[in-house]
Amino acid sequence: MNLKTKLTLMLVLIFNISLFAQDGYQLSGTVTDAGNMPIPGVNVLVVGTTTGAATDFDGNFELEVSPGDVLQFSYVGYIKQSVTITDQQTLTVSLVEDASELDEVVVVGYGSQKKSDITGAVSSVKSEDLTAFPVLNAEQALQGRAAGVVVQSNNGGEPGAPISIKIRGNTSINASSSPLIVVDGFVGASMPQANDIQSMEVLKDASATAIYGSRGSNGVVLVTTKKGRSGKLVVELNSTYAINSISNKLDLLNADEFADYQNQIRTNNGVSSAYVQGDSDTDWQDLIYRSGSTQNHQLSFSGGTEKINFYASANYFNQEGILINSDFERATFLTNVDAQVTDKLKLGMNLFGSRGTKNGAATQSNGSVSAGGDDVITLAMRYAPDQGIYNEDGTYNYGNTVGDPVDNPYAVAKERIDETKADDFRANFYANYDILENLTFKTTFGLSTENSTRGIYLPSVLTQTAGGDNGRASVETDRETSVLSENYLTYTKEIGKGNLTVLAGYSYQKTVNENFYTEATGFISDSFSYYGLSSATNVLTPDSSISTVEIQSQFGRLNYDWDDKYLITATVRRDGASNFAENEKYAIFPSGALGWKLSNEDFLKDSETISNLKLRASYGVTGNPSIGAYESLARFETLYASSNGETVSAITPEQAANPDLKWESSYQANFGVDVAFLNNRISFSVDYYNIDTKDLILTDNTITEYLGYTGDDILANIGEINNRGFEFAINTRNITNDNFSWSTDFNIAFNKNEVVNLANGADLFFDATPSYWSHDRSYVLREGEEVGLFWGYEYEGVYQGNDLPEGTATLSGGVAGDPLFADLDGSGDITEADRTTIGNPNPDFTFGFTNNFSYKNFDMSIFFQGSQGGEIFNLTDSQLTNGDANTTKNYYNNAWTSTNTDTNDPRVGNNSNREVSSRFVEDGSYIRLKNIAIGYNLPSDVIEKFGLEALRFSVSAQNLLTFTSYSGLDPEVNYYGAGGDNNTSANTAQGFDFGNYPTVKSVNFSLNLKF
Repeated sequence: MNLKTKLTLMLVLIFNISLFAQDGYQLSGTVTDAGNMPIPGVNVLVVGTTTGAATDFDGNFELEVSPGDVLQFSYVGYIKQSVTITDQQTLTVSLVEDASELDEVVVVGYGSQKKSDITGAVSSVKSEDLTAFPVLNAEQALQGRAAGVVVQSNNGGEPGAPISIKIRGNTSINASSSPLIVVDGFVGASMPQANDIQSMEVLKDASATAIYGSRGSNGVVLVTTKKGRSGKLVVELNSTYAINSISNKLDLLNADEFADYQNQIRTNNGVSSAYVQGDSDTDWQDLIYRSGSTQNHQLSFSGGTEKINFYASANYFNQEGILINSDFERATFLTNVDAQVTDKLKLGMNLFGSRGTKNGAATQSNGSVSAGGDDVITLAMRYAPDQGIYNEDGTYNYGNTVGDPVDNPYAVAKERIDETKADDFRANFYANYDILENLTFKTTFGLSTENSTRGIYLPSVLTQTAGGDNGRASVETDRETSVLSENYLTYTKEIGKGNLTVLAGYSYQKTVNENFYTEATGFISDSFSYYGLSSATNVLTPDSSISTVEIQSQFGRLNYDWDDKYLITATVRRDGASNFAENEKYAIFPSGALGWKLSNEDFLKDSETISNLKLRASYGVTGNPSIGAYESLARFETLYASSNGETVSAITPEQAANPDLKWESSYQANFGVDVAFLNNRISFSVDYYNIDTKDLILTDNTITEYLGYTGDDILANIGEINNRGFEFAINTRNITNDNFSWSTDFNIAFNKNEVVNLANGADLFFDATPSYWSHDRSYVLREGEEVGLFWGYEYEGVYQGNDLPEGTATLSGGVAGDPLFADLDGSGDITEADRTTIGNPNPDFTFGFTNNFSYKNFDMSIFFQGSQGGEIFNLTDSQLTNGDANTTKNYYNNAWTSTNTDTNDPRVGNNSNREVSSRFVEDGSYIRLKNIAIGYNLPSDVIEKFGLEALRFSVSAQNLLTFTSYSGLDPEVNYYGAGGDNNTSANTAQGFDFGNYPTVKSVNFSLNLKF
């Protein structure tokens, strides 16, 4: 081969190699979110070509590229990102969440919509916010996350305590103000655990809630649980462990200080004998509290094919309370299966089950001392610190030296048994059939059952409470069974530049409640607890009941979007319920809403400043079922009577029938603006609402006694209440780059309520004080005022002796050092006529503030939550300054004496007798560091060596700091008064503090593994 031929061949080879290099090569890549979790379905496009790919279930993709190509990555809810190819063989891209999420699909009643098309007031809570720290119920994780949504435990940090949610204030007086919970389409379901939730939407205005008609007045919380996706099997383990401690204790007197305090009281009251001090120095608070723990472990499996997918999880939750002998344990499971049977037919199944056991300590007692009872928290504050736990013979010491004879707080905490076992099961099935191209039919059938058994046993060693009865036991069982069937058609059609969606359906639900209660005393042994009722010598008359409520409904909704600018929503629901009166079985609940996307108009669509601007307005009517079964009917009650000298059972009229008793109805108007700036780096929403709730169901006290009815709770529609306010929510992406990001979420809500109308305009008085307080009225409902204002005497300071200041007086027999009160009627004496409104428990506003940071594989979140303006009536302080209990060091050091007159605290042993006065009303405002968390995601090249897809460690702390001027244990109080053991009066009995289970501080360690 000559030289010329060789040179020619070499040039051809070099040219071919160059051509091959320019043809490109195969690039492998992975797309993740900010938390290093893979994102399936991301579109990967070579800019300027039609060449592209989509990431698989694990976020992976392969694509032929050439140096210099620009790849664009796009996915709904995330900011588009571009990467220029050099010569890399692999590529990892992390997408940043789009704060506006305008194209995100949001679940609404009986369907879904793009967030940009919603005309109502809807707040969405992200899954990662719900799992930011371990909670028993996902409701707890809502606190501070959505504007206008107030979340509070019904008993502080008690393990297993129920959660109270209020959306836009109290929309009722006598009925519940809790929202309707809808889980995977099942109306009235219990909340699943947070790790199983995919999304949560809070529907707040009538446009959003009217589709639920008679049950929508208090708002609706829609929960969608996680589903499986086609692809390989994914196994995930989430495990957390928290160390809990009490957030605060009261600073009470030790034994020596207590003895001196009692001697001062004796001197002031003219008692010559000295107090005999005991030989112990016991801190009862230290004895009843301990370090607690919380553990939460979840294992889930998900996967599927193009035809069927599944998600299954099992969860174990265990909380050991900071109060001895209090704990909660629960196991749950969740299963979702979806199957595409044919091109037209899709079937699905959702199963949920849980079993929980709660051991409760006595808290929030009604204060009854008739049997020596009280709650453990209050007993620890009342019991004399100079008394020991045990006597010399090993028995419990019951030698409290002051006040009423009560049980040893340590004995009550250790020996009292209060166990609740609860089972919850729910099954929901659906079929979705595409009848025509634009017409689908969906039918669902669901069944749920909730069973609980609560057993209480007070052993004879609690001498004051049960010693005289030789033990006391009670057992109560409750069962609620609900059957739900819903069927609806959905029609969609493009009409010109518009999109029309029409929904029409029928719903039927039947709920049966069964209850059984029995009580017994006189046990020969404490060994069998409440299980040994057969050994009791005295079984009290048992009680049992059953009630059934049926509700059937027709509903419809129309959504129309013209040219992606003008939005119309119209909704109507007709409900019929068996629990309402003969003439008012049915009611219609309509609503309408308009939306205008100004940012899509020609004069704004090219704006570089305003990236989104939408106006919303809605008006509608929703209802509150308000009453139980049979309450509109004439009722009789049983009693014992005498006939021929013998006792016989008889009946007497209790309540007259009210054939016109109907739903409470809320007439709601809402005006909102959604705006985003600078390519959605800043997004802002504001809503104004006005809610008039009419036809309130209240007790009619105008029925004359001579008619012979014994009941004092005859119901009628005779009241009106108003709620109005503003809600603001803002989200900012402050910094976004490859290595570091910082985003902020802030929401704040202002609510003002007013009692508009009551029967005959008369005030309604109620009591929330323990039974041994000196008055029976502590809060009032009054026309023109906010709900639940405190009612009592206006405290004017300390009487210094000699002439009384003008317009003031003391209680009968007052001397220097006693409290002064405003003499409102000018009589010169303090009487019932001098009582007035003395405080307002309703906050001016509530807020939540979150900052999220990420740097490479590290992330950090800081979440503050708070309330401003709501006042608290400190019943605990009233008890501890009465002289018949221990007291705080603050009062001990500052009480009035002849040498310490410049003080606002009356003398010890004064004659106030636990008065209900403004002296004990305090500002309940607070700001709380609710959660701070730091996490680390191990790099993919490290975890791949162990066969893992993701591995994350995090540490977080809850309730570390609380900034408040309130002197009690915690400003988040919810004592609901002398009514005892439920929160049915929580709408009106607000802001009282007495014997609440303390809020806990926690440090939490978490591990997330994905295979």
